[in-house]
Amino acid sequence: MIIIETISFSEAFKYPFKTPARLLYALLLIVPIVGWLALFGYGARLVNEFIEGRYEGPIKLDFMEDLKLGFMLFLRALPFYIVYVIILFAATYVSEAFGNLVSLLLGFFVIPMLAVNFFRKQTIESFFEFGVLNVVKENIGEYIITVLKQYALIIIFMVLSIVLVGIPAMIFTNSIFIANMYGRLVERRTDSGL
Repeated sequence: MIIIETISFSEAFKYPFKTPARLLYALLLIVPIVGWLALFGYGARLVNEFIEGRYEGPIKLDFMEDLKLGFMLFLRALPFYIVYVIILFAATYVSEAFGNLVSLLLGFFVIPMLAVNFFRKQTIESFFEFGVLNVVKENIGEYIITVLKQYALIIIFMVLSIVLVGIPAMIFTNSIFIANMYGRLVERRTDSGL
């Protein structure tokens, strides 16, 4: 069993700049649909790198493979997002404040870990494996700190977006802390048969 260390904030910040030329992959954002799907597939591969504790720098883009992967993941994620929108619509129908609360709670405590689980297993069912949320419940303090670190990193890269370099850095690290926690707590639990 490989022991994955907790990634530090400074290491997460430096990650996208270890291979700076690959920040140019973010230019795919300006190519509607095809570019977005390729980046989606690429992002899934990055999340898997984070889960496995590999932080040497952004991996090489394989446009056709990442496009195929992104398209398949998009199709597989649709059922979850349809259910998610229905839940939010129903909660907002009750009251706008309740809808906002449900959206906040799902966005903070549920979606990040389920999304990483989905990127890892890449099946429709993996987005509905709510058992993975036991890691959140059992490690609530660490999880809250992990998500807050993720938000802090995103805010720093948003500020750096003024010089454009923040946009790709934000895209390539948007799940780095959650994926690291998943690798340490979910994968370790699975590997050890707990």
